[in-house]
This record gives sequence, structure tokens and C-alpha cells, in this order.
Amino acid sequence: MLNHYFVEQFKAFLSFKPTEEQVKAIEKLAHFITSGHRDEVFILRGYAGTGKTSLIGALVRLLDALEQKVVLMAPTGRAAKVFSQHANHISHTIHKKIYRQKRFSGEEGEYTLMENLNKHTLFLVDEASMISNEGVSRNFFGTGRLLDDLIQYVYSGEGCRLMLIGDTAQLPPVGEEYSPALSQPALEGYGLTVHDMELTQVVRQLESSGILFNATQLRHLIANDEGYGLPQVKLNGFADIRYLPGSELIEALEQSYAQVGVDETMVICRSNKRATIYNNGIRNRILYREEELSGGDVVMIAKNNYFWAEEYKELDFIANGDIAVVQRVRRERELYGFRFVDAILQFPDYDDMEIEATILLDTLQSDSPALTREQSEHLFASVMEDYADIPLKKDRIKKLKSDPYFNALQVKYAYAITCHKAQGGQWQHIYIDQGYMTEDMLTPDYCRWLYTAFTRATQTLYLVNFPKEQIKQEM
Repeated sequence: MLNHYFVEQFKAFLSFKPTEEQVKAIEKLAHFITSGHRDEVFILRGYAGTGKTSLIGALVRLLDALEQKVVLMAPTGRAAKVFSQHANHISHTIHKKIYRQKRFSGEEGEYTLMENLNKHTLFLVDEASMISNEGVSRNFFGTGRLLDDLIQYVYSGEGCRLMLIGDTAQLPPVGEEYSPALSQPALEGYGLTVHDMELTQVVRQLESSGILFNATQLRHLIANDEGYGLPQVKLNGFADIRYLPGSELIEALEQSYAQVGVDETMVICRSNKRATIYNNGIRNRILYREEELSGGDVVMIAKNNYFWAEEYKELDFIANGDIAVVQRVRRERELYGFRFVDAILQFPDYDDMEIEATILLDTLQSDSPALTREQSEHLFASVMEDYADIPLKKDRIKKLKSDPYFNALQVKYAYAITCHKAQGGQWQHIYIDQGYMTEDMLTPDYCRWLYTAFTRATQTLYLVNFPKEQIKQEM
């Protein structure tokens, strides 16, 4: 009886009549939420346009109305902001919700798993395809395995349970072949009973949206393991997806910046090297920026940083992938073979919080994601020389950890980024440059890349210099 009541209440919070598939999902969710069994987890998988976001928004509103405690999380700041907007509820990044800094351990900059003090709370995690479980060397967070730590954190709380939401057609975490957080066998490995539902029926604007139509075609190729050729893209009859020759790129980007703003326009590339070329071209030929870094520039943090966030309680740390807008730049200088400036940065995904930090300029033009290993070792050795007069190595390391130059923020321009960096975010206008595709590149992984890039756009998608044979010609 309670289950039936919950289902009807759920439907009442929707702004549309649900499909049979969505009703099935609602019934499964109702059973999961009202069962109260402790060692259970729910996976909601859904492709672009299947109504997954609408269902979750209705679920959150219903649970709020029933005074059921919910906590929303996502892997990145931008993904958390998008989740907040869709669900009309505050969302946090996973890292900032489940970890705390070891402030008194003598290991500054390292984070340990927090105690979950929540009771009878449902944790909803969006963009779960991005959650990695590969341990990394010299990891600053918990065990280094994010999924392990997330499960441990949630289920250590009295009566707490977890719901994971994501799209299996998107790119898996870097270095992994699949997304473990969306895998039933992976979650059963924790001793959990797994409830799951996959939404496959596209219901949103399929007839009018070229983005969704083509994303759905790509998803079919991925699901059937058929993505070994150049996938055809249909443009005819759609207003939201366009082929763009390179000769028209500058004019189109100028129009996008004027219409929706720099913050709602993004170029997605296949490599850091290509992104660097785009970023320089945009700054020089569209924004007319002459200084290497100036007020108004949009940058992306290229490496996690713990040093500059210490005095900002609500920030905890500045994450790799966070986007910031430069407010002011001053005091450029060269030290240790690197160039530095002081800057005030504003973080739009964190309520426009501002921080003042020292920035390392050298990563702006680098083709690597951040400083190379050789550069990092050179900076380490050079700064350590300044503390050569300190006899004990542990004391020298302590000085190093509080050195503003060793801890300078590594940033890259963020007008053009790679698809992995874009994952979890959405922009109104997306420009995709996939580059020249050789036959050996045409794999299901490429289809996932293209699907993920397509589904970052909420309004208009531009295909930059796509080969003519990839554009489907209508008879």
C-alpha cells in the first residue's frame, strides 16, 4: 500500500505523463526507497533524452516534501552545479563531502575519509560514470579508490543508502575500460543487493533535436559493438546541429560569445595540444588578449591544489578541472626557471567565490595536462635548495609544503578543453573538433568520445571541419 502511495505521489511531482518505461523505473525506485533494507544500492542508468534528469528532479522534490533526508553529490564542481540546477537542491562534489584534511597529523595536504554522521539519508550521486576506482600513487584522498571510499562512507552512516545515476554510453574514467559505479557485478562485490534500471527510450525532443537524434544513433553503435567505421551524422531537418567549415569558425565563435556568453560556449578537442592551439587563437583573434594572462581570462585548474584553499573553509581544496575567471593579475616574476604571477580568481561553480593565489604561467602553453614529471622534479629540487641550510629533511619538506612557488596553481586556458575535462558539464553552444581520424582510430571508444561530446550541448552543436563523408546526405 505504501509502495502504491509513493508511486502516485512520485507521478504527481512530474510535469509530464511518464512512459511505460519511466513508470517501471518509478515503481522500482519506490520499492527501493520504501523497503528500508540497509545493504541495498540503486543504479539508474539513462541515455541522453530518456527523462532520467526529470525523474531525479521529481524524486528529490518528493523526498523533500516527505521530509526524507537526501544528499546530492557529483564527481566535479561543474557536474555538481548542473545537478543542483536540475534537481533544485544543493549538490556537493564527492571529494568535498566525504573527505577531510588531516590538519594535525603533520601531513598537510592529505585527506582522510570523514565519519558519516548522517542518519537514514539517501545519497544521490549524478554523473557516476566518472567515478574511478583505480588507485593512484601518492594519492592525497583516502585509499586512492574513490568508489571504495564512497561506499565505505555512505554505508557507515546509520540507515544510509546510495543511489548512483549515470550514462553508460559516456566515457569511462581515465585508465579504466568501463564505469565501475554503474556496474552491477562491481557493486555486488561490496556485499550490496543491487537494484537497477536502464532508461533507453528517448522521449525528449527526438523529432526536433539533431543532438539527441545523432547521440541516439551513436549509442546504438556502442551498445551493439558496431563502432568501427566513421559514424554518419544527420544534419538535415535539424536546427540545433550544424556543419562548420574552419573558414567560418572565428565568426561563429564571436556570435556565440555575443549571444550566450563565453561561459556558455565551449570548444571540445581530442588532445591537449589541439586545445592549446584553439585557446591561443581564441585569445588572440577573438578576445584580443595581448598579455599572457589578463583579467577576464577563463582558466581551468590543471592539478589538485590544497595550499591556496587552506584559509577558505568552504573550499577545502581546488580541484583539477575546476573553472575560474581571472579578476586581476599582478607581479609577474621568474624564479627557478619558471614564471609566476599573483592573481585573484573567481570560481563560478562555487557561488563566485574569490581567492588570491600565485599562478604558474608555464602550464598555459604546455601540450601536457600539467607540468611534466621532469618539470615537477626540477621545481621540487630548485625550491628545496632554498632550504638547504635546514639540517633535517623532514623540516625541509615541511617548508616545501608551505612554499607558495612550489604550491603555485597550475592552470590552462579554458576556452577549449578535452572531452574528459568537459564530462559532467553542459554548455549552450558546443564546438567539436575531432581532428583527422585515421582508420585505426575508428573504434567504439571513439564513438563514446563523440557521444560524450555531443551530449555536452544544451542548445546548439557545431561540427568543425568534419569530413564530408561523415555528413549523411539525404536523398
